Amino acid sequence: MKILAKTAGMDTGTWLEARRKGIGGSDVSIIAGINNYKSVFTLWQEKIGDIELREAQTDYTYWGNVLEDVVRKEFAIRTGLKVRTRKAIMQHPKYEFMLANVDGIVNDPKDGMCIFEAKTASEYKKDIWERKVPEEYQLQVQHYMAVTGYKKAFVAALVGGNGFFIHEVYRDDELISLMIELEKQFWKCVLNREMPKANGDDATTKWLNENYLDTNSNTILLTEESTNLVDRYLEINDSLKTLNKQKSEVANHLKQMIGNNEIGVVGDKRVKWITVEKRQLNVDKLKSDHPDLYQKYSETGKVKRFSVS
Repeated sequence: MKILAKTAGMDTGTWLEARRKGIGGSDVSIIAGINNYKSVFTLWQEKIGDIELREAQTDYTYWGNVLEDVVRKEFAIRTGLKVRTRKAIMQHPKYEFMLANVDGIVNDPKDGMCIFEAKTASEYKKDIWERKVPEEYQLQVQHYMAVTGYKKAFVAALVGGNGFFIHEVYRDDELISLMIELEKQFWKCVLNREMPKANGDDATTKWLNENYLDTNSNTILLTEESTNLVDRYLEINDSLKTLNKQKSEVANHLKQMIGNNEIGVVGDKRVKWITVEKRQLNVDKLKSDHPDLYQKYSETGKVKRFSVS
């Protein structure tokens, strides 16, 4: 690996500009389409300089930064392994757009030099962390192993403030090869200033709906490529209708068995069918009885509606 920049004493602005020069570990889940919080289009805009690159400022990121050293120290106590910080942005020796800014390096007597990554997560993700490292972080450390050439990563997580988990993630060369191809395609889009292809995550759906909200009344001819996409969309749509009907049929059989009870138990599974109170605003009555209030508190907005016929 090569060193792109030393980060000791580097201010946030300079660090963010250095990140713009390539793809970091936290970018990979976005490119792979498994990140519902940030669109691949937003990432592309950041990399080409169309929008300002900012460090995420949320309670989660704040406490993640504050508690990183706590997680590092607890890992050392539980494993007896020392974590050394690497104050540098590392660079893949061949694919220079692949960058790594790791939380630490561990010299494991069994597997040699390893990546260390510290995470914090909320309580509702505890069941995931008990079993494995979430997918987005698996991609992150595989990216780091690709850059450094290391064979293993330790991922330590403080979950819900009282659960501590340590996982070992071994290098997966097949996955890394696929990941590098995805990153190469994305970086080509950055260099050519060409929009990447859309994926199916929630963030990309949101980005498209918001950025193409203002439309004209034009009808355009789509490319030949769209024929397969339209046929595939209709095929999937028909399959979903069939599956939803089958799902409803199975659910109704179970509801019939439960009757006026709330919970049915079979083996280690629990089937719940409970009654909950739901309060909702009667818009028509409000509009009729109090038109001034209705007018005062109602808002008109735009939404995008998609259909294929």
